[in-house]
Amino acid sequence: MMEKSIFMEFPKEENADLYLSVFGHSITEPLHKAGPSVKSFYLIHFVLEGEGDFYVQNVHYHLRKGQGFLIEPDHQAMYISNREQPWTYIWVGFSGRKAGEILHSIGLTQESPIFACNEGERLKKYVFDMLKHNYSNQADSFRQLGMLYLFLAVIAGAQKNKMEAPSGNAYVNHAVSYIQNHYSLPVTVDEISDYVGLNRSYLSSLFKTCTGLSPIKYLQNFRITRAQHMLRVTDLSIESIALSCGYQSAEAFHKIFRQLTGMSPKAFRMEHRNRTRNNQSTMRNNTPDYMGEDTEPEL
Repeated sequence: MMEKSIFMEFPKEENADLYLSVFGHSITEPLHKAGPSVKSFYLIHFVLEGEGDFYVQNVHYHLRKGQGFLIEPDHQAMYISNREQPWTYIWVGFSGRKAGEILHSIGLTQESPIFACNEGERLKKYVFDMLKHNYSNQADSFRQLGMLYLFLAVIAGAQKNKMEAPSGNAYVNHAVSYIQNHYSLPVTVDEISDYVGLNRSYLSSLFKTCTGLSPIKYLQNFRITRAQHMLRVTDLSIESIALSCGYQSAEAFHKIFRQLTGMSPKAFRMEHRNRTRNNQSTMRNNTPDYMGEDTEPEL
């Protein structure tokens, strides 16, 4: 049996974290069969219309519109379109160093390969966008990869109930990462708690248990640590450093910096530079001067 399909295949990019291998859209004939075969990449199918049967690892699944399935690399699989209601589906194949980790993080494994999603039109839109922008240029390559991430984001949203809830430490780690990536912006604790998906008071309690600090105190310490580094290694003005570390005014920066270090930013910079000059001078004075001495080994 035949199928009407459009698809694209791409060369391998083994060093990338995630890259497309193949994608397409098929309108199958009754009893159209694919496989049994083994793929060298991860492959996701999503059923847009009709129904069919999927076989993998000696397990049989009957799938209908709104469901999808994953085939992992090196696993033999087969799928067959229904006789009365042959299916129409889209598919996306991809590889990369983090491909398996990404799929497992959204609850898809070969032991649990089936998912349901009520946003099939969005998934179809992303695949058709890939097919439309399929030229060999950098702009289309970036666009296609963006569509792949959007495709996976929709599936991740549909898989929330299957995804393992983060531990307390994981929530705090996400919060710390958010702070470290956004410290140069006017971050608030409410924004951090919204990002990790917890209410403010519960996040603050977890954060203090794990780090010994409140989120706002950790943010202040991190900003001042970054400011100290910039004062040591750059010639940026105090005002520029304040703005670079998330402070909206030099006055606010001075106040917090003095509270946490016991000195002003200007004094900190001067002390560091004086210490550096003294250390360099000491090293020069303690280094033997062999220059100009031509000695020959004794015979």
